[in-house]
Amino acid sequence: MSKPKILLTGRIPDGVTAVLEKDCDVESNKEDRPMERAALLELVQDKEGIISMITDRIDGKLMDRAPRLRMIAAMAVGYDNIDIGAATARGIPVSNTPEVLTDATAELAFALILAAARRVVEMDGLTRRGGFRYWAPMLFLGTEVTGKTLGIIGLGRIGKAVARRARGFDMKVLYHNRERIDAAGERELKTEYADLERLLRESDFVSLHVPLTEETKHLISGRELALMKPTAFLINTSRGPVVDEKALVKVLRERKIGGAGLDVYENEPALTPGLAELDNVTLLPHVGSGTLETRIRMAVLAVENLLAGLRGDVPPNILNPVVLGKKR
Repeated sequence: MSKPKILLTGRIPDGVTAVLEKDCDVESNKEDRPMERAALLELVQDKEGIISMITDRIDGKLMDRAPRLRMIAAMAVGYDNIDIGAATARGIPVSNTPEVLTDATAELAFALILAAARRVVEMDGLTRRGGFRYWAPMLFLGTEVTGKTLGIIGLGRIGKAVARRARGFDMKVLYHNRERIDAAGERELKTEYADLERLLRESDFVSLHVPLTEETKHLISGRELALMKPTAFLINTSRGPVVDEKALVKVLRERKIGGAGLDVYENEPALTPGLAELDNVTLLPHVGSGTLETRIRMAVLAVENLLAGLRGDVPPNILNPVVLGKKR
């Protein structure tokens, strides 16, 4: 029996690729850069499965180019780049890789909190340029994190992991969610529910952990930024379009808030004009899950999802279980 043909759109750890190649005929992207759309549409035509990256647009047009396609495994927790409705309509299961990147992303969120508060990147640059010539009591001052109020918008797996880390800094934690968690969960996490307006008004740090949906696009725009304290910091490790970056650039330029820490961008990888010139924002290249351990776990889970779907089993992390039992 011939092996199923698979398209792997991004380079993953070699050991995981070798596991996949035991069961599948794999065509893969060997470079650390996204696959071009034209190449993606060309290479997918005879494939039965795809392991996709967040940079790939997996839409109805692509699916129609691949009449044999019967499994899409996203190597990501977010899946706004995949048209789930189109896949469901065609009977194609779609999976993602949740949970395995929770700790890495929560760690990065706290890294951004600390970097923004203590001006780490700004002071690193100053020191490298020879700006550190002597110590003085009022030079290079940042803001303490310990004892401050952290507002978490989106108390899912990653939001909860951030809340747990906040305990080590004796922070008061407010959270806003579509649905309030139960009282036991609030006690365990030492969190307090707040409506969005109160959270923005009272928090010293606002950390975003929501998926990108029609409801969350520009969840943080000019109105919301105006509610924040002039000393507060906005942290985004979720999805770029959750924040109206033009409005953010304006308030940062005018020093209306203390600063920001961003790992994701509204028009990624492009930066909104003016953002890169500001010294009160820390900018990272979408590396929330960027640890070797996490990327290995993500790749392994994506492969497990893919192989399960190709066998006709239920993928561990299926996003559209309604397709089960259907045939394309």
